[in-house]
Amino acid sequence: MLILQEAASKSDLTFLGFDLYKLIDKLQGWGESLILKLPNFIVAVLVFAVFWFIAKYVSRFVRTILMRGVGQDSIKVMAGQTAFAITVLVGFFVALGIMDLDKVLTSVLAGAGVVGLAIGLALQGTLNNTFSGVILSFMPRLQLGDWVETNDYAGIVEEITLRNVTLRQSDNNYVIVPNSNIVDSPFKNWSQTARSRVFINCGVGYESDLEKVKALTLETLTNTFDQQIQEEIEFYYEGFGDSSINFVARFWAPVSKRRDMLIAQDKAIIAIKKAFDANDINIPFPIRTLDFGKNKFRSETITIANSGDVQSSEA
Repeated sequence: MLILQEAASKSDLTFLGFDLYKLIDKLQGWGESLILKLPNFIVAVLVFAVFWFIAKYVSRFVRTILMRGVGQDSIKVMAGQTAFAITVLVGFFVALGIMDLDKVLTSVLAGAGVVGLAIGLALQGTLNNTFSGVILSFMPRLQLGDWVETNDYAGIVEEITLRNVTLRQSDNNYVIVPNSNIVDSPFKNWSQTARSRVFINCGVGYESDLEKVKALTLETLTNTFDQQIQEEIEFYYEGFGDSSINFVARFWAPVSKRRDMLIAQDKAIIAIKKAFDANDINIPFPIRTLDFGKNKFRSETITIANSGDVQSSEA
């Protein structure tokens, strides 16, 4: 090394105006720094990896032990994700300290305000979804496993993250809905109530005894569905239709998702149809009669005079 430095000092090592001696000296300094800090770098990587694995257990501990008294699963998930992020961030700072990059960290934190402003302007939609995810996690009306309808989609809430909500539809396909769309739009949660009111619409012929129809429908639904305290079966005629007198029947049933509603309606329709058939009550359907009139043809005789001759044609 001394021989190389002496040779360089004796000759002018320049190339295109650059001092090659300074370049060689700089490369030598980098090489020495790399060799000296390589053990610290390896230790820093190992420490960060250890903190990453520790973060998984910390997240699980927070969700299962510390938050076991919390009834909302979404809050447990959010707390676990936050604990994971904080643990990984601590490991990152420790790794920087091992590599003697404290000054670099200070510079990064000093410029964090400007960088944060730029990121905030560039990622407005993402940050909106993030804050909406925090709101949804603490919202008692939206839980994991609930059946909800929102933004023209319906399904079971499978996951609530800082960015979106995952719904599993009745056809077993998944829909990813951004959190901001759910916060800003109305949504219907079927699972927040154990029982719901079910509606059945039907019609009977004009020749039917309306009082008998009403009494028979109420009796049929009462025998089919048990009603609890402060629940009752209701029957109302709605109006005169084209071929029937229409009515709506309302009753209560255990409904916590869309499938339960379909099951209740199915049972009610079958029971009402059997009862009407047994009592000769007609459920009419629209009948349309098309009347095609006969086409009428007529014959005309046209007389045309041409050069004194008379010609006739018949059509």
